[in-house]
Amino acid sequence: MRRLFLLSCCILFAWSAFAQQSINGKVTDTKGKAIESVSINLKDSDGNILSFTRTNASGTYKLSLKSQNKGLRVEASSLGYKKAGVEITDPGKTYDLVLEDNAIDLAPVTVKNRAALSVSGDTLNYKTSDFADKQDRTIGDVIKRMPGIEVAESGKISYNGQAISKLYVDGDNLLDDKYNIATKSIPQDAVDKVQVIQNDQPIKMMRKNNMSEDVALNLVIKDDAKMKVMGDAMAGAGTPDKFDGNVSAMLFNKELKFVNNLKGNNIGMDPGMDVMGHNMADMMRRLETSKPANLLSTGAAGVPTLPQNRSLLNAAGLINLNNLYKFNSDLQLRANVSYLYDERVQQYNKLSEIYLPGQTVRYTELQDNLLNPQKLQTQLNLNENTELHYLNNNFKADYLPSQATSYILLNGAGANQSLNQKTFDISNEFNYRKKLKSENVLNLYSFLNRISQPEILSITPGLNADINNSGISYAGLDQYLKQPSWFTNNYASMAFVKNQFSQIYKAGFSVQQQEINSELYRIQNNGAKELLSSNAVNDLNWFRTRFYTEGTYELKKTKIQGSLSLPLSYNLISYQDAGTKLDKSIRRLFLTPSLNIKYQTGIETYLTMNYGFRNDLGGINDIYRGTILRNYRSFYANNSPLSEVQTHSIGGSFNFRKAMQMLFFNLTGNYSDAALNTISSVSLTDNIQQSVALPLSNHIRTYSLSASASKYLFDLSSTVNAGVSFNHSTFDQLQNNQLIPLISEMTSYRGGIESKLAKFMTGSYNLSYSVSNNKATIGNDIKNNYQQLRQQSTLSFTTFKNVYVNLSGEHLYTQQSTQPDLQYLFADMNLKYKLVKMKTDLEFGITNLANIKTFDALNLSANSFTSGSYRIPGRIAMLKARFNF
Repeated sequence: MRRLFLLSCCILFAWSAFAQQSINGKVTDTKGKAIESVSINLKDSDGNILSFTRTNASGTYKLSLKSQNKGLRVEASSLGYKKAGVEITDPGKTYDLVLEDNAIDLAPVTVKNRAALSVSGDTLNYKTSDFADKQDRTIGDVIKRMPGIEVAESGKISYNGQAISKLYVDGDNLLDDKYNIATKSIPQDAVDKVQVIQNDQPIKMMRKNNMSEDVALNLVIKDDAKMKVMGDAMAGAGTPDKFDGNVSAMLFNKELKFVNNLKGNNIGMDPGMDVMGHNMADMMRRLETSKPANLLSTGAAGVPTLPQNRSLLNAAGLINLNNLYKFNSDLQLRANVSYLYDERVQQYNKLSEIYLPGQTVRYTELQDNLLNPQKLQTQLNLNENTELHYLNNNFKADYLPSQATSYILLNGAGANQSLNQKTFDISNEFNYRKKLKSENVLNLYSFLNRISQPEILSITPGLNADINNSGISYAGLDQYLKQPSWFTNNYASMAFVKNQFSQIYKAGFSVQQQEINSELYRIQNNGAKELLSSNAVNDLNWFRTRFYTEGTYELKKTKIQGSLSLPLSYNLISYQDAGTKLDKSIRRLFLTPSLNIKYQTGIETYLTMNYGFRNDLGGINDIYRGTILRNYRSFYANNSPLSEVQTHSIGGSFNFRKAMQMLFFNLTGNYSDAALNTISSVSLTDNIQQSVALPLSNHIRTYSLSASASKYLFDLSSTVNAGVSFNHSTFDQLQNNQLIPLISEMTSYRGGIESKLAKFMTGSYNLSYSVSNNKATIGNDIKNNYQQLRQQSTLSFTTFKNVYVNLSGEHLYTQQSTQPDLQYLFADMNLKYKLVKMKTDLEFGITNLANIKTFDALNLSANSFTSGSYRIPGRIAMLKARFNF
């Protein structure tokens, strides 16, 4: 490891040895007046363009000189002037050019509207009007048409294969990573342009030596839209017994910004999507911790593979308040508060099969569920951001109560179950940076988090009496569980910056304290309540302390940049449970290096490479000994040491774009090898599943490849996109005392087009096709194959003045080698009439014209197959009125 450190440092210092020069000058006309936007090209002796730029408002230019070639020449050209040039003899000199007038007689031409992008440094600018259509209401409708930008069904936005870190509104972080409310609410005609900011660095003092690889979007609001409160109010009613309502208000001036919204419906739209955070996993990785997950469930099969508006049976409401006040250009206070109330109905039945050598475990289930999740989320953020210091304090408090009741039928045996969960999560994150006179930067950080989440699962009457009550019928089971948790992470760091090289040294500690308190009771028919067994109790205490230090070395040159991180941590873990006579302590010293390199192969293309090694220790959920009833057919316990995982990962990517041609392409490949010391041993029967973690060394090896491309076709006013991905994994499963090596492969293809077919008509078509191959390599190989094709299309057009029609369809085709093929075709239509003077839209729409009320879905994993049948909403007809202000 010492040799790796020395070698990497040598590489970084070798990069810093390359020098870079620049050629400067000014362009004027014959009267000495500066000329703006003159094209400046640096050419070699063969006429090849080595670098290019344009003059600024003062007529000056600066070209980077990356080699000492002979015969270099600078040429300047601009419409209305004669071309001029000069030979470069000494790069240290200034090369001014004078352009002479050149009168040009232009033949008459017809000017056509043509979409265009502009580039300024790391920022790419999309003009909203170039991509908008008359039927587009919000900026989210337009963003999905912009080449290089992809919007997932969840609302998550990516640029050229990379997920965005933030969405700014006129340069301000109003919504953090919960930006769906912005894309769904902000009117598209209020946005002048959408900016893609590469290497986004929101901290002002860090921009000079910026090493950020983040990508962000910024919505530039039009000047006239900043002067007033905007919004809309919508009310709708329909059959059968449907409603939909929404009120939004927003303001985006210099001092105050807000997006406030109240909505509710029972037509299958999930308002909770508006408060979905897209980057929570990244935050947990940065803190090197994870929030404890709820352990109990009703065992629901989830939702079918359909868009939510086709599958969700709900009645939900949301109030969402987002307000930001700027005291000055450097100091701001932000409050984000939301409350979601949701009621959902799930009705399904499914057949599950697990394929084992010489045996197939098979069971059937039917469930009728009523779910009632609620979310109250509060976030207060104070941010001061200057060139000399930075302060950010983020306070969060979330209360998430949830209730579920259901009727289940397992292999013909019926029962009722109820589940109550109440999670309270409160945290505070503090970050302070100070730039010293030496230009070095001091950073102080602290994160505190407290979570409580009691859970109660009740099942009546008792199932599997032969296992749970010596074959005697009984009244039911009650599982009680509490998981209080406390976590803190604190560190101090110092960044030493010299020219293009920086060194960052960090030292800190984290403490995690958790408990699992659980009891599983059996209720007899006479009402007597007793523990299911002596092993049905947990009183587990967990304490983990981590001391760490880290050295990070960063270099940024014009063509190449890299970072080497060397984190060293000392981990102390102890856990005790007197009831199960468990008392363990572990000490581990870990060095987890990582290396990232980026090479700029061209002005708009670059390569990246990364390597990382990680040591991860398991958590409290890996070591509890007492049995926990996780759902009505699954018992879980552990009988193994704390899990340890060592992971090597390596990856690379190629990113290409031609902004002026609106062409984007990226290629990514990754490989990882995870070595584990434990494995989950699962005992399966037709009625019950019991899982116990056991000590056994095994590996999970995965490699993946993906590529995507996007292009704007100017002549067709269309954006086309295509992508392909491949994933291959090998791993082991221990089921019914048999170790089964498994291979899983998934190949996916996608493509689509968003097109302006005529001045009055637009259309879109999207296709995705996936193939899954799985094999259990033991005895007679168990193989299965699964294929799914999904097609979506829309056609929007204007019939008469202010009358708009939208037609859409979706086709799904599923094929599985041992099952009949499945096919579905959904169709929708919508009519809209604009009352321009009244700023009102009248809409009539019908979804699911074919009135499909049941959806069958197939799900395939490495050695299991599930066939489910779900109840979905049938045909819905809605009449809506929307007033815009």
